[in-house]
Amino acid sequence: MANPEKVDAVAEIVDLFRDSDAAVITEYRGLSVGELKELRRSLGSETTYAVVKNTLTEIAAREAGIDVFDGTLSGPTAIAFIKGEPVEPAKALRDFAKTHENLVVKSGYFEGKLLSKEDVQKLADLESREVLLAKAAGAMKASMSKAAAVFAAPLSKTARTVDALRAKQEAA
Repeated sequence: MANPEKVDAVAEIVDLFRDSDAAVITEYRGLSVGELKELRRSLGSETTYAVVKNTLTEIAAREAGIDVFDGTLSGPTAIAFIKGEPVEPAKALRDFAKTHENLVVKSGYFEGKLLSKEDVQKLADLESREVLLAKAAGAMKASMSKAAAVFAAPLSKTARTVDALRAKQEAA
């Protein structure tokens, strides 16, 4: 018979996996309670940072339909469960790890795939969704402006030619 506390812990982790769009696995060995609190604050309100037991996490991940963690979890593990866009929380983890060497980003999970440490770093290096959308909108606007200029050029050239002919007629 399973321990009720462990069953509850697994159920809670299953809910966290199902409610999140991405997860980043870290090792927190050596971080103080105050530093963990600071890290949780820097991750924002849409991200839950939880210290987890590896065996229970592997069981919970399987129950949530995520089978990429089998055997990869080791050591003191904490997971950032990310709701929404994963770029900003990944940046927060990267920046926190730069100033606190005891935080080690080990791997992650996004869109059904296991992310390596390097993949999480690439994710953190991306610009936010809003910036990327603004750049795309700017590029589309520039393309439309160029197209408008191309379509208006023959009409403008005709108007200048007619004006030059009128000025030449008046001068003669």
